[in-house]
Amino acid sequence: MSIIIFIVILLILVVSHEFGHFIVAKINKIRVDEFSFGFPPKIIGKKIGETTYNLNLLPFGGYVKIFGENGDDPTVVVKEEDKKRSFTSKSKYIQALVLFAGVFMNFLVAWILLTVGYMSGLPSSVAMVSKGVIVNNQYLTITSTIKGSPSEISGLKAGDKLLSLETSNDTTKLLSSNFTALSVQNFVKKHGGESVKVEFLRGKESKTLEVTPINNKDGFPAIGISMDTIGTLKLPIHKAVWEGLKLTSNLTVETAVGFYKLISGAILGKGDMSAVTGPIGIVGVVGDAAKFGFIYLLSFTALISVNLAVINLMPFPALDGGRLLFLLIEKIKGSRIKPEIANIVNMAGFGILILLMVFITYHDIVKLL
Repeated sequence: MSIIIFIVILLILVVSHEFGHFIVAKINKIRVDEFSFGFPPKIIGKKIGETTYNLNLLPFGGYVKIFGENGDDPTVVVKEEDKKRSFTSKSKYIQALVLFAGVFMNFLVAWILLTVGYMSGLPSSVAMVSKGVIVNNQYLTITSTIKGSPSEISGLKAGDKLLSLETSNDTTKLLSSNFTALSVQNFVKKHGGESVKVEFLRGKESKTLEVTPINNKDGFPAIGISMDTIGTLKLPIHKAVWEGLKLTSNLTVETAVGFYKLISGAILGKGDMSAVTGPIGIVGVVGDAAKFGFIYLLSFTALISVNLAVINLMPFPALDGGRLLFLLIEKIKGSRIKPEIANIVNMAGFGILILLMVFITYHDIVKLL
């Protein structure tokens, strides 16, 4: 089921991204020859008007084939009316709009999903909510677990809502009514080396696990979790639209900063592959999000959409950001980059991306073993 949900999410995000390129090209009277979901080999295709719509076997992306996008082939005879509908015949401004349209659609989809989430009731950090706004069903919630920590080994996960902590050696018990991040930390410090019974909610199911705190790098007993008080924030449509936009903007900035740190760390030899997840890893996360409910899945889909937008804006060959960089270079130098050179660079970039995807997928499989 998780695989099916993942493919549906990917279908929505890829089709919306490519539709952005497609519709802006059409509006500006540029010919679109192909609209494909997935990468070849082709499963089925149908030509409607001048555009062929394909469903391909590998569901890890998609593309639109815009006439003249990769340069005009001098060996092919093109009708005069078609020359006017070539991508390269349009101004740099229109070309940039076509390239940016896909990224914009991913931002728009994230905004719409988060707006719907706020209207339905979106999980939100109490600390991030404006004064006077009511947040219902508040719980101290695990936001992350440290790899190899007692909490991760015991099976605690991000999203678990803490209900109580209790030691097996005495009757000391901390209830959720008294929970703060500090009170939990103090309780754990007090019972270092003892078995602590953790009661929590996962979805709608109450569970109990035992965790034994160990000393962290600062020498204090800890179980290796980050926490935040999270509740359900439900807003009227006009406020939901504004909050959805703000959250989309914040997620975009945080995602961009995260990618910058990851790439700069990799360049400096300090990259952490545990922070990188490919399609196989995402399938597992999608399954976890689905278990927590539709709104969690909606929020996660919005996060993936933002990630796709940020990735595509990177100035790397074969990505929209790389093509936008080429346009900027052409604008500055006042002439086109030779199509052969641009195509070679883009093909090389595409090859690197495929190899990177294979490497990340292999890493996902190793993590599962």
